[in-house]
Amino acid sequence: MFDVSVLRRQFPALSNDLVYLDSAATTQKPNVVLQSMDAWYRQGAASPNRGVYPLATTATEQYEHARSTIAKFLNAAPHEIIFTKGTTESINLVARSFGEMLQSGDRIALTVMEHHSNIVPWQQLSKRSGGGIDWILVDEEGQPNLDELKKVLEKGNTKLVAITGLSNVLGSVVDCKKVTTLAHNHGALMLIDAAQMAAHAPIDVRDLDCDFLAFSGHKLYGPMGIGVLYGKEEYLDRIPPFLGGGDMIQSVTRDGFIAADIPRKFEAGTVSTADAIGLGFAIEWMKSMDWKGMMNHEAELMAHAISQLQSIDGLKILGTQNPKKRIGCISFIVEHIHPHDLTELLGQKNICLRAGHHCTQPLHTHLGINASARMSFGLYNTKEDIDLCSEETKTAIKLLANR
Repeated sequence: MFDVSVLRRQFPALSNDLVYLDSAATTQKPNVVLQSMDAWYRQGAASPNRGVYPLATTATEQYEHARSTIAKFLNAAPHEIIFTKGTTESINLVARSFGEMLQSGDRIALTVMEHHSNIVPWQQLSKRSGGGIDWILVDEEGQPNLDELKKVLEKGNTKLVAITGLSNVLGSVVDCKKVTTLAHNHGALMLIDAAQMAAHAPIDVRDLDCDFLAFSGHKLYGPMGIGVLYGKEEYLDRIPPFLGGGDMIQSVTRDGFIAADIPRKFEAGTVSTADAIGLGFAIEWMKSMDWKGMMNHEAELMAHAISQLQSIDGLKILGTQNPKKRIGCISFIVEHIHPHDLTELLGQKNICLRAGHHCTQPLHTHLGINASARMSFGLYNTKEDIDLCSEETKTAIKLLANR
């Protein structure tokens, strides 16, 4: 049974009356994650895959156990899991490595609601390769125009479709399986930015049939500085390594090098072992949840938040107002009030909301606005959090309107 009052006690950051509604940016961390990382450092740190003494062997075992935990979470093979610094590095890895195989005229398809992490690497690739980007518009509910995507794909020069599974602004859930099928039917590969979706619903890469998928540990109740790239074995084997250095080689001579087998081929240098272990514990902690209860709890939060925000004069919710069609976050604007001013006043009351363009400037331009405020949920949030935020938002609006 999912009991939010019991769960909240596992988060030390929430013991000081913090109303934290910015989990789309980063989540707070449960004790089990913090303790696992602290124990690894205190009991003796060693570099995985480097030594044969007991401490190094233990480090390797723990590091690879974390990889196996993540593989099971995604229904992937362990060697298809690459540790990175986060979603941003994961997408850059694909843009650099897969990108080296592209030729002039080859194109990438993106939607206008992508995070900058899923835009800028492809823009950089386009400049290097002489290719280009095709932009797919989204409707008012944050759903990509699949007819438009199909027309782009029918041109025959799209090599990759890169799309978010869950918008970090509109909270819209994309039918990634449908998009993947459409991409594959036209000879294109599929990359899913799962930075937001990984914390809210189970992911099965075999069922999705995507070719690449990326997410960050810190949005999944794990530590910052660690992320994951899933890639199908056939493509990870074919594409060249992104970074060169220690541990990603089989051999090095004066004339060149032979890369190691996957996954080590893409994990150059000393790895973030404690962070990988912490992410493994975060995922095991999440897997222990009553997922049906967890998702019902988040659905109730969403419905309650939409209802509360709809009652505030002058406030406009971006995207669908149907709580059954969005997950995780609600972005909004208030007439004549800048989101930064609003969230600064809320912050003075210990209420944490995000304001700005949320690293989605093309989407905000598409919506005709410069910035928005965003309320986003974690498992630890309650209806009381939302009620307090709503009341303080009304107070802040009155204060700002009278300036």
